[in-house]
Amino acid sequence: MNMNRELEYMFVESARVWIPDAEEEWKSAELVKDYKNGEASLQLMLEDGKVIEHKLDPKTKNLPYLRNPDILVGENDLTALSYLHEPAVLHNLKVRFIDSKLIYTYCGIVLVAINPYENLPIYGTDIINAYSGQNMGDMDPHIFAVAEEAYKQMARDERNQSIIVSGESGAGKTVSAKYAMRYFATVSGSASEANVEEKVLASNPIMEAIGNAKTTRNDNSSRFGKYIEIGFDNRYRIIGANMRTYLLEKSRVVFQADEERNYHVFYQLCASAHLPEFKNLRLSSANDFLYTRQGRSPVIEGVDDSKELCTTRHAFTLLGINESYQMGLFQVLAAILHLGNVEIKDRDADSSLIAPNNRHLTAFCELVGVTYQDMSQWLCHRKLKTANETYVKPLPRLQATNARDALSKHIYAKLFSWIVEHVNKALVTNVKQHSFIGVLDIYGFETFEINSFEQFCINYANEKLQQQFNMHVFKLEQEEYMREQIPWTLIDFYDNQPCINLIEAKMGILDLLDEECKMPKGSDDSWAQKLYNTHLKTCSLFEKPRMSNRAFIIQHFADKVEYQCEGFLEKNKDTVNAEQINVLKASKFDLLMELFRDEEKATSPTGQTPGTGGRTRLSIKPDKGRDSSSKEHKKTVGCQFRNSLQMLMETLNATTPHYVRCIKPNDFKLAFSFDPKRAVQQLRACGVLETIRISAAGFPSRWTYQEFFSRYRVLMKQKDVLADKKLTCRNVLEKLVEDQDKYQFGKTKIFFRAGQVAYLEKLRADKLRAACIRIQKTIRCWLARKKYLRMRNAAITIQRFTRGYQARCLAKFMRRTQAATIIQKYQRMCMERKRYRQKQAAALAMQTILRAYMARQKYQALLREHKAVIIQKFIRGWLARCWYKRCLEAIVYLQCCIRRMRAKRELKKLKIEARSVEHFKKLNKGMENKIMQLQRKIDEQHKDNRLVSEKLVSLENSYSAESERMRSELNRLRGAEEDAKNKTNQVLSLREELERLKKELSATQQEKKTIEEWAQTYRQEMEKMVSELKDQNGTLKKEKDDLNRLIQEQSQQMTEKMARAIVLETQQLETDLNEERSRYQNLLTEHRRLEEKYDDLKEEMALSSNVSKPGHRRTDSTHSSNESEYTYNSEYTDLEDGSRAREDVTRGMDTSLTLKLQKRVTELEQEKQSLRNELENKEDQFQRARARDDAEFKKARGAELEYESLKRQELESENKKLKHDLAAMRKSLLGDAVTGAGAPGSPAYKVLLDQLNASCEELEVRKEEVLILRSQLVSQKEAMHHKETMTEPSVFAEDVSKLKDAGEIKQAYISLKDTNRLLEHQLQSQRRTYDNEVESLRGELQNVKEENNRQQQLLAQNLQLPPEARIEASLQHEITRLTNENLDLMEQLEKQDRTIRKLKKQLKVYSKRIGEMGAVQTEGQTSPGQMVDEPIHPVNIARREKDFQGMLEYKKEDEMKLVKNLILELKPRGVAVNLIPGLPAYILFMCLRHADYLNDDQKVRTLLTSTINSIKKILKKRGEDFETVSFWLSNTCRFLHCLKQYSGDETFAKLNTPRQNEHCLTNFDLAEYRQVISDLAIQIYQQLIKCIEGTLHAMIVYGMLEHETIQGVSGVKPTGLRKRTASIAEEDTYTLESMLRQLSAFHSTMCQHGTDPELIKQVVKQEFYIIGAVTLNNLLLRKDMCSWSKGMQIRYNVSQLEEWLRDKGLMNCGAKETLEPLIQAAQLLQVKKKTDEDAEAICSMCHALTTSQIVRILNLYTPVNEFEERVSIAFIRTIQTRLRDRSESPQLLMDTKMIYPVTFPFNPSSLALETIQIPSSLNLGFLTRV
Repeated sequence: MNMNRELEYMFVESARVWIPDAEEEWKSAELVKDYKNGEASLQLMLEDGKVIEHKLDPKTKNLPYLRNPDILVGENDLTALSYLHEPAVLHNLKVRFIDSKLIYTYCGIVLVAINPYENLPIYGTDIINAYSGQNMGDMDPHIFAVAEEAYKQMARDERNQSIIVSGESGAGKTVSAKYAMRYFATVSGSASEANVEEKVLASNPIMEAIGNAKTTRNDNSSRFGKYIEIGFDNRYRIIGANMRTYLLEKSRVVFQADEERNYHVFYQLCASAHLPEFKNLRLSSANDFLYTRQGRSPVIEGVDDSKELCTTRHAFTLLGINESYQMGLFQVLAAILHLGNVEIKDRDADSSLIAPNNRHLTAFCELVGVTYQDMSQWLCHRKLKTANETYVKPLPRLQATNARDALSKHIYAKLFSWIVEHVNKALVTNVKQHSFIGVLDIYGFETFEINSFEQFCINYANEKLQQQFNMHVFKLEQEEYMREQIPWTLIDFYDNQPCINLIEAKMGILDLLDEECKMPKGSDDSWAQKLYNTHLKTCSLFEKPRMSNRAFIIQHFADKVEYQCEGFLEKNKDTVNAEQINVLKASKFDLLMELFRDEEKATSPTGQTPGTGGRTRLSIKPDKGRDSSSKEHKKTVGCQFRNSLQMLMETLNATTPHYVRCIKPNDFKLAFSFDPKRAVQQLRACGVLETIRISAAGFPSRWTYQEFFSRYRVLMKQKDVLADKKLTCRNVLEKLVEDQDKYQFGKTKIFFRAGQVAYLEKLRADKLRAACIRIQKTIRCWLARKKYLRMRNAAITIQRFTRGYQARCLAKFMRRTQAATIIQKYQRMCMERKRYRQKQAAALAMQTILRAYMARQKYQALLREHKAVIIQKFIRGWLARCWYKRCLEAIVYLQCCIRRMRAKRELKKLKIEARSVEHFKKLNKGMENKIMQLQRKIDEQHKDNRLVSEKLVSLENSYSAESERMRSELNRLRGAEEDAKNKTNQVLSLREELERLKKELSATQQEKKTIEEWAQTYRQEMEKMVSELKDQNGTLKKEKDDLNRLIQEQSQQMTEKMARAIVLETQQLETDLNEERSRYQNLLTEHRRLEEKYDDLKEEMALSSNVSKPGHRRTDSTHSSNESEYTYNSEYTDLEDGSRAREDVTRGMDTSLTLKLQKRVTELEQEKQSLRNELENKEDQFQRARARDDAEFKKARGAELEYESLKRQELESENKKLKHDLAAMRKSLLGDAVTGAGAPGSPAYKVLLDQLNASCEELEVRKEEVLILRSQLVSQKEAMHHKETMTEPSVFAEDVSKLKDAGEIKQAYISLKDTNRLLEHQLQSQRRTYDNEVESLRGELQNVKEENNRQQQLLAQNLQLPPEARIEASLQHEITRLTNENLDLMEQLEKQDRTIRKLKKQLKVYSKRIGEMGAVQTEGQTSPGQMVDEPIHPVNIARREKDFQGMLEYKKEDEMKLVKNLILELKPRGVAVNLIPGLPAYILFMCLRHADYLNDDQKVRTLLTSTINSIKKILKKRGEDFETVSFWLSNTCRFLHCLKQYSGDETFAKLNTPRQNEHCLTNFDLAEYRQVISDLAIQIYQQLIKCIEGTLHAMIVYGMLEHETIQGVSGVKPTGLRKRTASIAEEDTYTLESMLRQLSAFHSTMCQHGTDPELIKQVVKQEFYIIGAVTLNNLLLRKDMCSWSKGMQIRYNVSQLEEWLRDKGLMNCGAKETLEPLIQAAQLLQVKKKTDEDAEAICSMCHALTTSQIVRILNLYTPVNEFEERVSIAFIRTIQTRLRDRSESPQLLMDTKMIYPVTFPFNPSSLALETIQIPSSLNLGFLTRV
């Protein structure tokens, strides 16, 4: 009833099923209608839309297989599928392989590996580190996960492990085994410096060269089986390995099928035949030899055989096989090739021969060292022995050829065994093996068209392995059920023991084969008949073909295989001609003799005896070198193979097996191409489907109670949820599944039958779908109501607006009607008013006209009267004036007559008076006075006359001179007159000429007129042309402006481009600098690791030397301690004892190991020094590049700089010109002053004089400035010279007044003379200094002149260049000049620093001497008054507080006590908690200051060395304690800052107080020790990061990925047998809150220890990088974590981390940027992934992720619920196409071990050293404050 219910529930419409298909094995279909119980067919629709009817089997009535839900497709573990059957397994593998590009899948305990035929980036060291330490189910399936599980179980259970790798040829078995060994070598490391892990890996290329070949299925197919045991010591480090080989395919040496090759080593030798060392092998192309050309495919695409040989030879060397043995091996291989070319011809029907002097046989004999005659004889003959005689029988050509090939195969087999043996010897060590992990790389089940003895043995081995596999799977299932305490029944599974008995039991196939081989006339046919008679009727697994009597069929576990009996006996006996072996044994070739010697007598190529710690190699091949007398006793190949296989099974049964099944997806080696038929065949053959069947028979699906509750919580009601989740799950499951046989309740898990999870998933999906429908219904109702309300409100609004519109229209009509009425009223009124106004205007116009006419008439009458009056007025006035003029003239004439008459009368009277004396007297009365006045005037005139006479004389003189001149001029004029007379005649002739010229002039004027007319025309044309040229000029100007604007834009663009380039180059330089720092710091880490390893070795050797036997010991003279190149040897007495102890240890050490260590240490130190130099060079380059970048940045202002420089040059030239004009003006002024033209006082003279004075004053000011600068320069040089010359203290004379007697006076006189002599000497030296200064100034002046000339030449050259080149050249010249000046100044500064240090040292010495002399003089001098006994009164003297100097004094013997108490025994959690931050560093520096004050270099050296070594020791002892490492990182940095702050360097002393500057070191420059301490700080920082990483690593995955910070967001999917970590956190798991608390604890500890804030920022940045890298790497390796809900969870967790940064004030430390890849990965999980726009958005968003990471996340994206969609392949291809041009690293994972380069920015302390108090708790009472 329940079954029918489930069928009706599962086989419903739209249910998907699998139906068989001839081409694709299985095809998907969908039910068109529900299936009802009892129906004979199903209505199905295929994926292409075709509807078919699928008939059920009438006998079984079995329904088709149901498909799993989409959310289960692509699971990591096939056992996690709800429906476990063949189509589900095949489809899951196909989806993972094709769609997700995932080649690994779990199938219970089996790892299924599909060969991708493409190199994938999933095997790097980063992937190894990611899988190391992880649980097997926590990460995606991988070969590394299997290897890690084996390694972990070996260490946890202390049980040996085995990894069994099987599969077809070409499936990837060898590669999988190689990667497993690489994982062990990388994770475990080696127990010694012998690099065992490298040797283990080096065995791979050797075995591939001699045991691998190209086949039609695989280019690198292993043609033998091997089992490699990798040994580990008790600390689980590799100590060695051992290899066993099985069934080498010897027939390939002499025969290859088409498209196949012989073993790789032959082609490698042929490809390297041109090398000088291979000339004697006489090799050529591979096509020239029979054994290498039969397959007609001598070349593998993409493989360089010559390079592969180099790899093989390097591997031989690494394994200790020296060059001579290698050449011997190659010689034997070349001999085999030559032997194959030996041509054997028919002599007759029963005999054959080899032509004499066959060159290939000759080459073979020379290479192997045998005689030509013997080898040619026994190649064509054989020796037969009877009871009485021995005779030689010739061989026919065919048998002789077979014998030749058998010999070749035998030689190659011996060579193969020899190489394997010596590889094992090289991998053996003397260390006791504690456990091992075996890697079995063995052939899978094979079936071909023709199957022979090799396929029979291979399938026999696979039958045994399959039996062991089935038993192990059954055992695991049984253990799981018993562990969970659930009832279990015996599961029926296929047992292949009958098949194994058929092969190996008594009278089995192998037994009958061996018996037939012993028969004298045994044959393949007789053996076949025995098989038919024995097994055909008794065993159902044995069959006989119908059409053949020489074949048989065995029903194997995988398939039926038909074997051809031909060749079985020959291959089982593996015979070879004994005489040929004897010939080879007689060889002179040592290696060949060794090949055929007994194995216990074989020697090692390295000259060492085999170790006792390895395993004995089990050979499966018969010893063909034994004497023929014991031939009947040797074992057959089948017997040996059975024994070795039995040994292998015993080994595997004693170990815990791990299975890797390799699948070949297609036969054409196409990348990521999947052939379902071939895949199904191999899945059946390798037992995967059997595993599925066994799992499906029981309870394949298993859930923990927590996972079940979290997943199916939606199926429970609130009342069903109880406090006990186990009881809750039990109650709910009983309600959901009625048949209790479908599930079982265990202790921690619930077990389900096949299909039950799918049933529960369907119930969950239906419940969620119903909930979704309800939510959709509610939402749609809400949306519809919201839409209705919007429509109703819209209708009301429309009505409101319509009614308002109508109302407005009515109001408008009413307003218009009223307006019309008003308009009519006013219109009528206007018309009436207009009519009235017209009438009124007409009346007024008539009145106006009439009145105007009357006014004009009246005006005309008045005007006429007024004009008549005016005429009368003017006429009457004219008449009156005329009368008046006539009267006036008559009166004047009358007056004139009268006055004339009276004047005549007066004249007569005056004439009479003048003649009388009286008249004269009267006149002379006033004359005397007048005479006196006139006398005075005369005197004055005399004076004036004298002056005038003098002037006259001068004038006469001048006149006489002028007269002379005039006479001479007259003479000249007379001569000119004569000339004029002569010229008169010429004038006449000239007049005639003039007349002629006039005529010509008239003609010329006529021509001129014509020319002027032409000129006028030409001028007009020219004006027209000029206007056109002006237009063109305007156009050109416009174009010029456009070009200038374009040039400016281009220059601006170039400037911006250059600025961007400068920024990029600066960033690149910073990146390079960080890389160099990282390399240097990584080298320090490696150096520290080697130091620790060296110390461990010394301790081990010391222990071994105590128990070593007495005997002769030799001390290695080249042994040296592994000290840093910057540390100095201390001079302790106990160190001498330690050195003696080291010598004793060294005597017991292995010399080769010591030399290797020394060489390695030396190389590392040299590399460290070179990296340090390179780092310094990089920093210098960075500084220079920054300066260059600044200069290039200034190029942007090049035009402005050029303009300013040109302006400056123009001003200078103008200044010179003005000076020249000034000088010329002075001269001209002087000249004008002489001539009187520019007299003093004139305005022009004053103006020029003022300008001249101003210029002179300016010039004087400049001269004074120059003189001041030169005087300062001279004073500085003199001061420097005095510092160099005056090294002795000055001698001062005593005061003469204090002298008491003559002796003192004499002494004073002598001292005065000495003083004078000294002053003279000083004066002379100053004079010489002055002369030198003058010479130097002259030289400088000359240099300045030369520089000026050079600048002028450069300016001239620059002016000839274009503007762009001119700017560049000037800037380049300026950069060169500044660089040279900087270099000169740096040299001067260094020289001055050296001089100052030298002078300081000398000054200290002299001060010390003076102090000693002064103390002696003080003790020797006593005044006479002190000799008299006087009473001494006691006086109270107040004690002054001592002024401490910030130094601590200690005795040399207390140094070890200081280091012990302050470093070794100081505990951060104890005493150091109450100390001020950095107190140990301050105490050490104060002790160092005192040693420096005493100028004791030995004390300084020993103190620093012991401090550094003690810190290293404490870190080695407590390096895992974060508080200890943080405490000493803080103190080391503080000690380094103190060394810088008090070094006296101005760079570090800028922020010091004057008191702190007084405390600077004075005697020693500790720059080198600063570097050593900086290196120590780097090592401590790296140790701190390791502590943090070790603590956080366990929290990150739980806190960031697995813990649900937001409850209920993520769901849990079904899990398989490989149980992954639960997504729901248990009580003991970590959470995000615990991780944040740990980060806060780290931060508070560092702050408490006083760590520099910048250093804390770097630590936090590194912490966040580790969090982001580990989280992202796990995300990339875990398919179950790539979902939408997990992306939301990650983004929330990142926001919590950012909030933590914000709370701590660390947002600007760069930590947030390190999480950018993780943030973008989370966004990628959440964004839409469908269209091209989405692809573009993803490409622009995920700039911090690489292309491989983006594609990986998209491939791994897994829906948790059915409502999510998978990412289509087309979308992923679109992403890959868009990201194709990205230049980035192909690395998939982030490097979690990467540490950012650390820097220690200088952080000076404000704490005064003299104020520091030493707590008594430190037990440093022996220190004394100074």
